[in-house]
Amino acid sequence: MELNNSLHLAYCTNIHRGEGWQETFSALEEYVLAVKEEVAPRRPYAIGLRLGERAARELCEPVGGQLALFRRWLEQHDCYVFTINGFPYGNFHGERVKEQVYLPDWTSGDRLEYTKCLFDIIAELVPDGIQGSVSTLPGSFKEFITDEREQGATIIDNLANCCQHVQKLTEKTGKDLHLGLEPEPLGWFETSEETVAFFERFRQCHGDRFDRVLGVNYDTCHLAVEYETPSAAVGNLLNAGIRLSKLHLSSALKLVPDAESLRALGQFQEDVYLHQVVARHEDGSLTRFRDLPDALNASAEQEVAVADEWRVHFHIPLHSEPAGGLSDTRDHIEGVLDIIKDDPDICSHLEMETYTWEVLPEELQCGNVVEQLGCEYEWVLKQLSERGLVSE
Repeated sequence: MELNNSLHLAYCTNIHRGEGWQETFSALEEYVLAVKEEVAPRRPYAIGLRLGERAARELCEPVGGQLALFRRWLEQHDCYVFTINGFPYGNFHGERVKEQVYLPDWTSGDRLEYTKCLFDIIAELVPDGIQGSVSTLPGSFKEFITDEREQGATIIDNLANCCQHVQKLTEKTGKDLHLGLEPEPLGWFETSEETVAFFERFRQCHGDRFDRVLGVNYDTCHLAVEYETPSAAVGNLLNAGIRLSKLHLSSALKLVPDAESLRALGQFQEDVYLHQVVARHEDGSLTRFRDLPDALNASAEQEVAVADEWRVHFHIPLHSEPAGGLSDTRDHIEGVLDIIKDDPDICSHLEMETYTWEVLPEELQCGNVVEQLGCEYEWVLKQLSERGLVSE
């Protein structure tokens, strides 16, 4: 939905299953319209669309005219699309995803062509006068980079190729389109400092000619897991002249790793997604674990020094209050919204992203998925209202 100061808010439909277009569209009809009826029944409703490679390819096929049919569906239901999540390329629910979510990475031509297809779609869907964004992974997963120089050069070349495509679409349509790279724990770049270093390397090759079309998708869960403060992280990016393409409003788990909280944390182990853990010690040093079971096993076997705090890359509902000694990182979301309140022009795209519905412990689920999303909207809209970013 459109807020004050030309801000736009949606939830990301990666919470729903859907790899092919028909399955994706069925989820839009079943869930998105129900959420719209609950939170915005009489106003234009924004959709944060997730399209995997198969759905994107099918939507772009000229035979059948699915893209034109979808545009008419959006008009019929008073909906619009302003952003597409292009991080997960393939299946994202119901089976092991883990580190495979990074594949193909930006060393691959498949990732390039997929992302260009997403921009062809968003250029057709986003209404005139509204920016269109696509978010993607931070180049690769750290473990996949075995030759920093060669693989890094390939990633930069492929991203530049994509940026050229976006620029041509911008010139053709007159629309402001941009790609947001999403720093994530154990991604090729994960902190704001690493992100700035990547952009410096990219500019050494291509100058600043892509600054308008290449930016950052700032995920509040991810930067909170890295123990960054909103003022420092956002400041690092803006001071480096990096565009904030989109803000993912998402919350992580945090805890003091005592016996009670570690027992409670055990229920968050699951076999689908990667849940990186970053432990902070008394001296400020950090220990990173690839996945939650690795951290829990190391703690049980006393293979890791005692830490003051753990933060876990597990997206939990924005309104939730986990029990058993566990807490959340909603303060990071609030800090970012304070920055937006002071300067709304920093970023116009806000997207709630809690894709973990199917693997959440029952006590964190709020009824069915539509009710859950309604609760998340309620929490976010309250935060925005308190900052004068949405009118009652």
